[in-house]
Order: sequence, then structure tokens, then C-alpha cells
Amino acid sequence: MDFDDITRILDLMREHELAEFELERDDFKLRLRKQGPAGDGGDEDVAFAIVKSPIVGTFYRAPEPGAAPYADVGQVVKKGQTLCVIEAMKLMNEITADTDGEVVKVYVENAQSVQYGERLFAIKPR
Repeated sequence: MDFDDITRILDLMREHELAEFELERDDFKLRLRKQGPAGDGGDEDVAFAIVKSPIVGTFYRAPEPGAAPYADVGQVVKKGQTLCVIEAMKLMNEITADTDGEVVKVYVENAQSVQYGERLFAIKPR
């Protein structure tokens, strides 16, 4: 196994959102584990609800330039609450929270292009 093989495995882990990979052959053992976000370590086992983009388009955090964002880190949101809009083909598509909880991460910058399935928000369920 060489560096290119390990790089391909890492690419596959990212593509399939795997947190851990283990391979054992004869006297060779490889174990790869995705590192969690930095912090105090107290929330390592907490599962977050990840809101992903259902379409390809442009991500907007606020209803108009200069306005407050729909949702920000630390804000408590309700299921069905608008988190952002994604513009696709001149149509504004509201993206809503799937669960009640606290927004802990915004993965995308305002006015950034997003792809189908790309992570937008992490919400800590309540």
C-alpha cells in the first residue's frame, strides 16, 4: 500500500461521509478515523442533524443584502423554520429546519454556490 492508495481511501471516506475505515492484511493494519470538531470534548458523542442542500444553486443566509440572517450559530430554531434560501434558475427556494434545536455550524458562506447534497447547517436537536 502506498500514498496514492491511502489518498484514494481518504477520498472515498469523504465522498461517502464515513467516519472510520479499517483495513487488515497479513501483518499490515490501517485504521483511519475522522477527527471531530475542536472543542472541550464534552459534546463528542452528540449527534447533529445535518441540513443538506436539496438542489444546486446559490446559498443566501438572509432575505436581502444587509438584512439579518435567517439563522445563525447559537440560535435556537424550530422545525419548519427557514434557515436560508437557495436561488436556482431565478427561483428562491426556502430551506427549513428538519428538527427543533440549536444551530451549531454554518458550513457555507453567503452568496456561495452549493451542490446537491452539500452540507449547509448542523443543528443540535433539543
